[in-house]
Amino acid sequence: MNEQEFGFETQAIRTQLERTQYLEHSVPLYLTSSFVFEDAEDMRASFAEEKDRNIYSRYSNPNTNEFVDKVCKMEGAEAGFAFASGMAAVYSTLAALLKSGDHIVSSSSVFGATHSLFINYFPKWNIETSYFDINKPETIESFITPNTKILFAESPTNPAVDIIDLELLGTIAKKHNLILVIDNCFATPYLQQPIKWGAHLVVHSATKLMDGQGRVLGGITVGDAELIQKIYLFSRLTGPSLSPFNAWVLSKSLETLAIRLDRHCENALKVAEFLEQHPNVKRVKYPFLKSHPQYEIAQKQMKLGGNIVAFEIKGGLEAGRNFLDKIKLCSLSPNLGDTRTIVTHPASTTHSKLSVEERLAVSITDGLVRVSVGLETVKDVIADLEQALS
Repeated sequence: MNEQEFGFETQAIRTQLERTQYLEHSVPLYLTSSFVFEDAEDMRASFAEEKDRNIYSRYSNPNTNEFVDKVCKMEGAEAGFAFASGMAAVYSTLAALLKSGDHIVSSSSVFGATHSLFINYFPKWNIETSYFDINKPETIESFITPNTKILFAESPTNPAVDIIDLELLGTIAKKHNLILVIDNCFATPYLQQPIKWGAHLVVHSATKLMDGQGRVLGGITVGDAELIQKIYLFSRLTGPSLSPFNAWVLSKSLETLAIRLDRHCENALKVAEFLEQHPNVKRVKYPFLKSHPQYEIAQKQMKLGGNIVAFEIKGGLEAGRNFLDKIKLCSLSPNLGDTRTIVTHPASTTHSKLSVEERLAVSITDGLVRVSVGLETVKDVIADLEQALS
């Protein structure tokens, strides 16, 4: 078989470094800060980038190379670079491509830390951001100006689980010659490949579902090779690279991504269906519930609905606090994408830096709860949510 004919799972499992003289079955750890050269000419040619080889682990390392190669194949990308965290990936990707005077058009529904970058830090370098309402995609083009450089979005969004039409964004980006950057963290490349719909770059917090067990931090950006080269040169100097150990863990984790996501999504749909029928729940949002306002778009561009369920408890802030205090089995944590089910109150944690008005503008009410549905027996998860909602 041609390697390009291999299925997703085969690519995830069989994309490996070449074996060493020891013929190991599992790829070894390359815990080294640097690499040696055969002679002066080898060293010169390597630093001149006339040779494709490892020089220093801030630039590249065999373990990070394998991790990047896997994600590129999963996403259908030309190249990539791995980072120490998801936010390192977001910041470095944008900082490498933007200059003073440039403009970003972004969906208003973005992760709290990304929002803080846009409003608190990029303006210091004269880089401004305009937000569009994800529920009003027809307004996107009205925010584009002559100095707009990047179109940025998450889908599904964090934490309200909104969906945006990636094909539409791809069309707009092409029409206006913009770089389309999609944060694909909630979906992973198993459920959604934004490059197919016109994205130039795809960003992930590998800390989440890619790892899947709450063990290590990591991030990655993959996509167009010319853009990745700019990101690589910026990151080579600024030093946000992923550690070899975390890369090794993440590469091994990708081997089980598909089978884990199948169960995550199965459990999440059952949790969403339970919550939708509960009398103390005001509303539920899950991409593969027919009640989701962008259900048809989710069906078009996603394989399954993901593992994140957002719901609003009747009674507002006090009811939300009471619910969290009564949780017994599930974990209270700001993380997501773990084997263990996690419940989070975005208004007081991940999105607490936003004003009340900013939170409401992206559907984050005081009573909103985000559930990252894990791999436990789903009836046990539902039973815990049931008793906490009573």
